Amino acid sequence: MEGVSPEEIAEKIREVSIAEFFEKNRHLLGYENPTKSLFTVVKEGVDNSIDACLEARILPKIKVSVKHVGENVYRVKIEDNGPGLPPEKIPIAFGKFLVGSKFYRYRQSIGTQGIGIKGAILYAQLTTGKPAKIISYYKKKKHTFELMIDVLRNEPKVVSYSAENISEELHGLSIELFVEGRYVEKGQSIPVYLKYLWLANPYVEITYDGPENGFKLEPVVNELPPAPKEIKPHPYGVELGRFRRMLQLTNAKTVSGFLSSEFSRVSPQTAEKICKLARVDPKKHPKNISDEEAERLHKAMQSIKLKAPPTNCLSPLKEDFLAEALKKEFQPEFVTVVIRRPNVYRGNPFQVQVALAYGGKINEIQSGQQAAILLRFANHTPLLYNQSDCAITRAVEEVDWRNYGLSQSAGSFPQAPLVIFVDLLSVWIPYKSEGKQAIAEYPEIIKEIKLGLQEAGRRLAVFLHKKIMREQLRMRANIFEAYSNVFSEFVAELTGKDLEYIKRKILELIKKGEFKEGEEKRLKEEVIEVK
Repeated sequence: MEGVSPEEIAEKIREVSIAEFFEKNRHLLGYENPTKSLFTVVKEGVDNSIDACLEARILPKIKVSVKHVGENVYRVKIEDNGPGLPPEKIPIAFGKFLVGSKFYRYRQSIGTQGIGIKGAILYAQLTTGKPAKIISYYKKKKHTFELMIDVLRNEPKVVSYSAENISEELHGLSIELFVEGRYVEKGQSIPVYLKYLWLANPYVEITYDGPENGFKLEPVVNELPPAPKEIKPHPYGVELGRFRRMLQLTNAKTVSGFLSSEFSRVSPQTAEKICKLARVDPKKHPKNISDEEAERLHKAMQSIKLKAPPTNCLSPLKEDFLAEALKKEFQPEFVTVVIRRPNVYRGNPFQVQVALAYGGKINEIQSGQQAAILLRFANHTPLLYNQSDCAITRAVEEVDWRNYGLSQSAGSFPQAPLVIFVDLLSVWIPYKSEGKQAIAEYPEIIKEIKLGLQEAGRRLAVFLHKKIMREQLRMRANIFEAYSNVFSEFVAELTGKDLEYIKRKILELIKKGEFKEGEEKRLKEEVIEVK
């Protein structure tokens, strides 16, 4: 039997567009099954809307509608009050993969890859064959597009476009998709995602109209977190291949100017030191640097001591904002928030926000399960899937919660009416896949999460200790109250006072409050005064 000739093999080699790749491998984007697929469509649309509002410094108002319109088919519509988009930018923003405004920007944002919303549009046309309907309110005009993605060329295909004048100064954008899916109300579901999103973004107003139920989540605060600033990449996070490419693309005229202008924390003086250490002429043009010189420069950058990158590229919540949202949702007995100082992994700034909520409505939410509820977030966005494969989960399991008064089996969650909230903020979240549901297990990230959890755990331990003490004192007070009649008779006989008067005074003393430390001694002293 003859094999295929090299020429025949060569004839079959062709370029594959990124859109065609994702069409064939849609599971990489989170479209693995009907339930997760419907969830992912909503998530990508809402994430897009919130990012747009935050970019324009507008308090977000998001409307989400999910309606059953046919056998396993749903109409999903997401509207926002963001700035809208110019009509000439809409086709490429929604119809071409790996096109976006955030991929090269070193600042915290929800989207970065230029994939998410295009994946939802691709999934819609793949499962129902219908185009996406996009409406942008921009400069007193309503621009309406119907578009699809040309998969073979990774290009937008505009099916129809219209524009009409509007009298009001409206702004915002809406996207409507018809997709195949399966709807659920609980667990890894759209309503749960929206409620958790609101927890981490308590300045957002969310209106939800679902197939079965709807709700409206009002903002807890009317103040946005600080706007993250864009920074330059830090030398410690740039690998050799990228460094060589940067040398060829820079507008700087000298190597010294390239180092000080293209990287954060590299001053002109530091740039001179790097060049000296690498034995490279600082006045040489970057484009004339040889591969060997580039390698020496890269090694010198990694070895020289530099300040950590700036942290104003991150946008943490205020502690009281997060605490208020948790109180409103779970009505806990105790809540504490810990915001760690920023740190760095691979030259990328990151910060960890941790919160613990204990007791209250949490018992009801657990539905008989004793394990703590873990809420994972990345840049204020909930992660509902792939929990067991995430750095946050590993960090929670590695904490010894028994040190803080909670029961725990080795390598598991604590057994308590407890919500554990962990939010990782970074200019570049190291997701394990394009589906963006689990964070890679970098040691620096796990360490910071554990330190935040341990600090919050110590505060919880203090609360639990006081709670136990109050319960013990209350039980002692109950015992005292049970024997109050006998004690009253004894005191009345001893003092010659009226029995009813003695009973009343003793009950007043018991009801004055919980028995604090030394309460018995005070009670005895007051009885002596009666005597």
